[in-house]
Amino acid sequence: MRVYLGLAAKRGEIPARALDRVRSLIESAFPVPPEVVRGREWHGRGVSLFAWTNEPDDSRQPPLLTEHDGRIIGLNGHLADPADVTRLPDDSAGGCFSAWIARDGELSASTAINRVCPVFHAETPDLHVAGSRALLVHLAARDDDRVEHDVLALQTMVRQGFFLSDETPYKGVSALRPSSRLLVRDGARTITETPLPQAAPMPTSARRKRAAIGELADALLATVEPLRDLGEPVNLALTGGRDTRVLAALLHAARVPFRVTTNGLDTHPDVIIARVIAARLGVEHTVIAPPQTAAKDAVLVEHPLSRAWETLRTCEGMTSAYETIVSYLPYSGKPTMSGQSGETLRAGSLNLLQTDLGDKALRRRIETTFGKDAKLFTAEANEHAQELARPWLARTDRLEALDHLYIWYKVGRWQASARAGSLRRGDPVRPFLDNRVVRAALSLDQSWRLSEEVIYTLILRLAPKLRDVPIEGKPWRFAANQAPALFRRRLPEHLPTARTAGGWSWRTSPGPALTDLLRDQVLGSLDALTPIVNPDEVRALFAAPVVAKPALAWHLYTVSTLLTGLYPGKQPEGLPRITVSRPDPAR
Repeated sequence: MRVYLGLAAKRGEIPARALDRVRSLIESAFPVPPEVVRGREWHGRGVSLFAWTNEPDDSRQPPLLTEHDGRIIGLNGHLADPADVTRLPDDSAGGCFSAWIARDGELSASTAINRVCPVFHAETPDLHVAGSRALLVHLAARDDDRVEHDVLALQTMVRQGFFLSDETPYKGVSALRPSSRLLVRDGARTITETPLPQAAPMPTSARRKRAAIGELADALLATVEPLRDLGEPVNLALTGGRDTRVLAALLHAARVPFRVTTNGLDTHPDVIIARVIAARLGVEHTVIAPPQTAAKDAVLVEHPLSRAWETLRTCEGMTSAYETIVSYLPYSGKPTMSGQSGETLRAGSLNLLQTDLGDKALRRRIETTFGKDAKLFTAEANEHAQELARPWLARTDRLEALDHLYIWYKVGRWQASARAGSLRRGDPVRPFLDNRVVRAALSLDQSWRLSEEVIYTLILRLAPKLRDVPIEGKPWRFAANQAPALFRRRLPEHLPTARTAGGWSWRTSPGPALTDLLRDQVLGSLDALTPIVNPDEVRALFAAPVVAKPALAWHLYTVSTLLTGLYPGKQPEGLPRITVSRPDPAR
């Protein structure tokens, strides 16, 4: 993981005390043991650039700071070709990154097409501050260590578990938008933004469809071809769904050695289907089961306070503890891969699960995305949500609006913060986050991508052996209404997501013991939450022995622990694991 922070004086030079303060902050802002952190600094006229990493040496390319043509360049993320560092801040280069560039009198920080390597910025009367960690930027812009939260901005964290805005949990700190560049030159700041690509109409012939999908396949293959000669196999986290199946097919087609792992119980659909995929492609498959009781009738889960502390520390209050964040391990150069953000190839279909694609239905989807669970919130919080939704509702192309919403927020805010956990361990390869792949995907018609014909055809193109492997969850969207009967008979069956003990998850069925802990924390800190939620509605949410909306309960829990000072602070110690019983399938 790399962390960058740039300072630019509005006039004159940066005070020495500001530089010393930055050096003192990294221990609280970098979510790794302080003894593994090393750093570099560059200082010029009115500008300073700091860089830190837990990479053990300089073998990873490009280095932490690169000097080229009078510029000092920092790269957060990775480039497909490290030599492209000299092209930055050009975000058409292959890879997934943000760029930091400094020279006398000038500082710039820029995001790529999906801002999944984030840039946060703030200013003081004397300084412009930009960095890759929001808390670091917030504290660097203050004269003391007191954290001041933007409570109203956190209403979207309670609704969705991530940010649907450019706000952060910290007052005065904002996230830079996708394909944007912040430039400070001689004390004056400007921000420029490049719009996302527009989708072309759906191809009208089979030949043109093949050509369009071929461009997407070529972009994907280019992301993994450098892995072919690493000398060790890539570890792919494989499930029973669509997106990791694409990656298995991709690695197979690129002749990249790989093995796969799946988390879950042997009876879970993910494990069942992943085992079949691995067998078809002839790769090693390892199943990692969660800790269970001796009788295997329950699982043992981390205490929610420990889980929340680690999530806040890693994701800075921008991802809910409902999500499972990869825990810290010492940095490793071993190549890893997962299917995160593969919905980009399906028009952000997590936002587009309904079959009604009429204007009213899509408008309602945008409204509910921003205004979910309105009864739970105060009038001020709902008004703020409506204000955030307004520019998206004003767009005439609803499909494009929802497609871009996914890139801006589900990838650009949720994924950007959640992936910090895995970045601490190494530099995972994420083909679906590569600039070239995202551009190729966004250039394809949204309704075509949403039909899943694109991703299905892509899998067959890369690995025909997977043609009849079942799919987890719902069937392929295009199969029911668009495919001819003869073609439908050639499609694989789908394996529904089980609602029995086999497909059970403790997160969605938390049980009474875990519910009690969530309830006690949230109801015990209602005073901190009342600017954005209605206390009576929160009490009603937790009225039953087992909370009916566990994701919402976890979102509230996360925000309440943030506002009551769980982090920054010492890690909770001595907390027991919680037993969550599996439901009786006979009931």
